[in-house]
Amino acid sequence: MTHGTLTYRNGRVFDGVRLLEGHGVRFEDGQFAALAPESALPRSGPEIDLEGDILFPGFVDLQVNGGDGILFNAAPSLDTLRRMATAHRSLGVTAFLPTLITDTADKTEAAIATTAEAVRLGVPGIVGLHLEGPHLSVARKGAHDGDLIRQMEEADLARLCAAAEALPLLKITVAPESVTEDQVATLADAGALISIGHTDADYETCRRYFAAGARCVTHLFNAMSQLGNREPGLVGAALASGAVSAGLIADAVHVHPQTIRAAWQAKSGPGRIFLVSDAMAVAGSDATEFELGGRRITRRNGVLTLADGTLAGADLDLATAVRVMVEQVGLDLAEALAAATRVPAGMLGLRYGFTRASEAVRLAPDLSRVRPAPAG
Repeated sequence: MTHGTLTYRNGRVFDGVRLLEGHGVRFEDGQFAALAPESALPRSGPEIDLEGDILFPGFVDLQVNGGDGILFNAAPSLDTLRRMATAHRSLGVTAFLPTLITDTADKTEAAIATTAEAVRLGVPGIVGLHLEGPHLSVARKGAHDGDLIRQMEEADLARLCAAAEALPLLKITVAPESVTEDQVATLADAGALISIGHTDADYETCRRYFAAGARCVTHLFNAMSQLGNREPGLVGAALASGAVSAGLIADAVHVHPQTIRAAWQAKSGPGRIFLVSDAMAVAGSDATEFELGGRRITRRNGVLTLADGTLAGADLDLATAVRVMVEQVGLDLAEALAAATRVPAGMLGLRYGFTRASEAVRLAPDLSRVRPAPAG
C-alpha cells in the first residue's frame, strides 16, 4: 500500500536486536510510522493479521552471486540484476551486494558500471557491489578460475578506487598473496570495505593486513588457512581480531555446526560473525545445474559442486541459515536473526530498521517459510 495506513498485528516483531512480543507496526502513506505495543496503536485503517508470524525489515546479504537461474558473472547486465533482486526479495532479502567472482578486467568493469546504474535507477535491494577476486591465492581458489587469478597492478588499483567513489558501497575480497598492504590501505582510504579471503596467508600476515585496513573476512573457514595448533592461520586471526567481522555460510555443509558454535563463542568483539548465503544461480529457482566459466555446476541435495566435488557456492537462503544457527548451532533466535540482518547492515554502514511497508518481511515461527509481507 502506498497511500493511507496499514497496521500489522498478532505476531512478534524483530527490530534488529530483540523479538518483541505483543507489538505491532504501523505504516502511513507507505512509510514507517510506529513500532509500539499493540494497545498503543490506533485502530483506524486496514490491518493485517500476522497469525503468529515474525515481522522484520528483511535480510541483508553481502554475498549474492546469482539468482533466478542466472549468475552475475554470466551476464553482468541490468536485466540480470533485476532478476537477482526479484529472486532474493522472494527469499526475504531487502538489501544485498551482487557479487562478481574472479573474472576478466572487462567483466569487472561491466559489473561496476551495471551496478552503479542499478543503484541510480533504484533497483530494489541493491546497495552496492562485492568483487570477490581476481586478486586471490591460487592455492585457495576453491571454485574460482585459477587462470584468471592475478596480482593487483596499478591499473587495477585505480579502477577499484574509482569504483569505490562511484558506488555507494564496494566490498572487495583479496588475498595477501596478490595484494600489498599499501594497496589495501589505499583502497580502505578510498572507502572500500576490504575483506581477506581465498588465502593461505599465516596468522601474522593476516594481522598485518587487518592493521593496514582490512575489516572483514570472506566465508570464515572456507578457502583459507585453518586454525592449527602451532599456526592459527586466517581463521585464528579473524577470531582474535576484535576490529574484524567475518561472513559465514551456515548451511551445515560448508562448516560443521559444532565448528560454528566454537567460533561463535571464541570471536573477539566488537567485530561479529554474520551470515551470508553465497547464493548461486539456482537461488529462487528450480534449476538443477548451471555453468560457471564453462564449467558445469550441479545442484544435488542442497549442495552445489563442480565435477570434481569442489564446493561451488551455496544452495542456501538466509532463512535456512538462521534455522541452522538456531536448531543445529544452538543460538537464540534473536541473535541468529541479528547475524543475518543488523550485523551485516552495520558492516556496510547501513541503518537497519523499518522504512517502507513494501520492504517488510514475514517469517514463520518455525523458520520454515519466509515471504514479503503484502503492503496492502
